[in-house]
Amino acid sequence: MSTRTSLRLAAVLFVFFSLPTQAQAPDAAALIKAAIDYWRDTSSYAVSEMTIHRPDWERRVTFRVWTRGDKHSLVRVIAPAKDAGNATLLVDNDMWSFTPKINRVIKIPSSMMTQSWMGSDFSNSDLAKADDLIEYYTHRLLRTETRDGHTQYEIESIPKETAPVVWGKEVVTVRDDYVLLEHAFYDQQGKLLKTLTTQELKPMGGKTVAARQRMQKLDKPNEWTQITMREVRFGMDIPASVFTLANLRNPRE
Repeated sequence: MSTRTSLRLAAVLFVFFSLPTQAQAPDAAALIKAAIDYWRDTSSYAVSEMTIHRPDWERRVTFRVWTRGDKHSLVRVIAPAKDAGNATLLVDNDMWSFTPKINRVIKIPSSMMTQSWMGSDFSNSDLAKADDLIEYYTHRLLRTETRDGHTQYEIESIPKETAPVVWGKEVVTVRDDYVLLEHAFYDQQGKLLKTLTTQELKPMGGKTVAARQRMQKLDKPNEWTQITMREVRFGMDIPASVFTLANLRNPRE
């Protein structure tokens, strides 16, 4: 067993033995880490469809996603034809985009992290923050409840003082099998701005996953972005060369 796999197993076991007893509450930080590790695994590959809904139009985008560990992700659009080839690469805390029409790789500066990704209700920051909740936030359990035979944990995540994040706080609801049910984003004044809600769960890739999620801004109730999972696999051998600027521009995967 690899060191990374051993560490992930240790984290999950830690959460398991931290589940509620009469004298002990679950560890909020461990629950957050287990939920992120559950979704990303050691690696993953997925095909998803994104629907961007507006009152007078609707647009669909299909893309492929590769992840490796906590710090490497590649997203590549495959449909519609006019957007095919557009891609986003994340390595550590750096993000690049590639647009085939101009054949140019652009590094995304921190000033653009709050901008919309592909015209959706997801921002560049949403795409980049795979493990920000682990690294830059402190966590506390707000409440626990049982629904549909599962225990659900609502966790408040507050950025550390020097954290390079845009939100004032985030509130995450995680099920006892580490599936993310809801993720709410608040501004610096504590006002709720948008919510990512899981609308459908399915067994895929050997796990129960959030097969359909919707991002909704509170001030625009008639606008939303929905991501539907079409295919997902976990724990494959994805070479490091996938997550390079050369592959971003000239795909070989």
